[in-house]
Amino acid sequence: MKEFIRVIKFTLFSASAGLIELGAFTLLNELLHLPYWVSYLTALVLSVLWNFTLNRKFTFKSAANVPVAMLKVAAFYLVFTPLSTWLEHVLTTGLGWNEYLVTAINMVLNFITEFFYQRFFVFGDSIDTQENKKEASVK
Repeated sequence: MKEFIRVIKFTLFSASAGLIELGAFTLLNELLHLPYWVSYLTALVLSVLWNFTLNRKFTFKSAANVPVAMLKVAAFYLVFTPLSTWLEHVLTTGLGWNEYLVTAINMVLNFITEFFYQRFFVFGDSIDTQENKKEASVK
């Protein structure tokens, strides 16, 4: 049951990050008319920071070293970002797909892969350690 609740929390926080990403992307793409990749990358960074912060604290309840955990997430995005940007280029420029459809596809791919990455690699050994850290500091 605990894992099910963790998945629900991750989903809700990811949805909120998705709203941030779509909002930022829309502002940058539609109002400022920046190139797609600039709009996409900026919106992605904003959503990653939001998602990481909330999921570390509330979903995985990790007391792990934040800079180390963030470096692990950055490593994920060093792979994911070029691949998703390449996919965006192929689908929008090469095949003429709608930019928002491609962004949605990238967001779904990100959601699925990032959950498993964070669950088992970033926070795997430190899940629910915030509670233990609080208890230890009270004693």
